[in-house]
Amino acid sequence: MANVQSKLDSHFVPYIPCFESSTRSVAEAAKSYLHGLYQSTRANMERMAEVVAGSHPQRLHHMLSESTWDRRSVLRQLVADANAHFGRGGTALVIDESGFAKKGEHSVGVARQWNGRLGKTDNSQVGVFAAVTRGEVAALVDAELYLPACWTSDSARCEAAGIPESVEFRTKGEMALEMVLRARRNGLQFDWVAFDGGYGQLPWLLTALDGERETFLAEVHADQMIYLADPCPTVPERTGKGRAPMRPVSAVAAQTVTAWVAGQSAKAWRRMKLRDGEKGEVVADFLAARVFVWDGESSAGRQWHLLVRREIDGTKLKFCLSNAKPSASLRLLVSMQASRHFVERAFEDAKGACGMADYQVRGWNGWHHHMALVMVALMFLAKERLAGRDTHRLLSCQDIVEMLRHKLPSKIQSDENLVMAIANRHQRRQSASASQYRKQGLTLPASFGGEI
Repeated sequence: MANVQSKLDSHFVPYIPCFESSTRSVAEAAKSYLHGLYQSTRANMERMAEVVAGSHPQRLHHMLSESTWDRRSVLRQLVADANAHFGRGGTALVIDESGFAKKGEHSVGVARQWNGRLGKTDNSQVGVFAAVTRGEVAALVDAELYLPACWTSDSARCEAAGIPESVEFRTKGEMALEMVLRARRNGLQFDWVAFDGGYGQLPWLLTALDGERETFLAEVHADQMIYLADPCPTVPERTGKGRAPMRPVSAVAAQTVTAWVAGQSAKAWRRMKLRDGEKGEVVADFLAARVFVWDGESSAGRQWHLLVRREIDGTKLKFCLSNAKPSASLRLLVSMQASRHFVERAFEDAKGACGMADYQVRGWNGWHHHMALVMVALMFLAKERLAGRDTHRLLSCQDIVEMLRHKLPSKIQSDENLVMAIANRHQRRQSASASQYRKQGLTLPASFGGEI
């Protein structure tokens, strides 16, 4: 605990060049922001400036929203950190998305869209993220804001939000593929890619990864079609009058993965341990088979693994496809599927311990800069957990954050400091309210004044 602050300072050192230009450096403001992600109970700039020693809200705002430092260089350093501390052998790159509920229409990328965090369609921003996982530890290494078509088709709206002209509409699947390829270009060491069913339902994405020789395990939906023999698709010969057939057809019948599972015997299932949990061993039942898949258009089908996971109570099934080597063991496939779980842990830690969802910025730069610094903060927590896994297995991200809050320099050292911080907060609120009243041609009521 005594050296946790010096460890954080050492962690930040390789990132300092990312915040420097030929004329100016915002590294100190970035470091203050990093501290604020841990120290502030609500990780927005005003609250950070109240707590973090040496910080100033205007400097934090300039660094986050106005400065042009290159977040891509931060991503490359995150890759270097991930390689150094996660290593190879059982390391997965997991692609997933996370939603952020927002009010109004001005925050970049906001629209009525599916928010998995809320479990419904709502006014939200959605980001696509890449996380590296090994064992029970995960860290985010890439992030992109998804822009719905209602944004990319409105150039004036994009310009107002600071979206670069080069940014065009991309589906989440296209963003995911680019993230995987970018991770490889940046030298990230990982053994497979994992997706949920939202991405696994995209045949072109799985085919593209297969073509890039990337091993994947993708969850798929219950209506996924499979073939138990090579479909050998061919275009039928023309018979009689009428237009000649153009689309290929399969030589064998397809069935859904649900129908295939229903035909398996109870003895075919194998119960396997996934990990040790706080409430005991986490186990599930599994089925695996080699099957063919075909998208209905390609000239040939592909033979991949089908993995089915069933919870012990038998109420929930998960279906997965993987292009792992034909000799891949059931244990390996199960490990690949289990790695998906830890991206959710990464989101929980990023939001609960690093202020991921607490940002108050509207523009393109601000969103991506905030997420880059959140990933730096989360990587430090992951490194500390990996370093202590043999001696402090139960060490959590929140444990480390509590140590940092205790050790990092703070503006709040006395009752007077706290009272002053709250008074300044009230003054800012009063000024904001007065501005709104003036816009309406009104005077701020006296009840809004007073001293703390």
